[in-house]
Amino acid sequence: MSTSSHRRIDAAGLVIALILLVLAGLVWWDMSKLQILSPYDLGPKVMPIIVSAGLAILAIGNAISAFRGELPARDSLDWRPIILILGGLAALILLIAFGGGFIIGTALLFATTSAAFGRRAFLVDLLIGFVVALIVYVLFSKLLALSLPTGPLERLI
Repeated sequence: MSTSSHRRIDAAGLVIALILLVLAGLVWWDMSKLQILSPYDLGPKVMPIIVSAGLAILAIGNAISAFRGELPARDSLDWRPIILILGGLAALILLIAFGGGFIIGTALLFATTSAAFGRRAFLVDLLIGFVVALIVYVLFSKLLALSLPTGPLERLI
């Protein structure tokens, strides 16, 4: 009696390996366009080379595991957290684009991200996000003199 099991090639794993390989090539290509010279041959080009090599190694390892059928089974996809986070990000972008400001948009993004991670206190999270966004806004705009998108609340500060 033969105990050899037939393993299927994991197509999704191969797609991920291909994407990693494309990213490695993109990082390498972008690094090759840098015109920065360094006196010791170590400069800004070193880190993209390391990142590109790391991505290529991950791509090769993922492809080998996909061909062998050794990748772990994936969980079913729950779209709710993805929709909540993308919705919060879209709300932030729209609020900034239409003059709603940084603080309100960031507070909303914080609350939707918290809800995506399973927290059920939306109004409390909105308040926490508001306080954090207010602190960040004051630190960046007043202390560091960097400009963040303004809205009605930012004009009051």
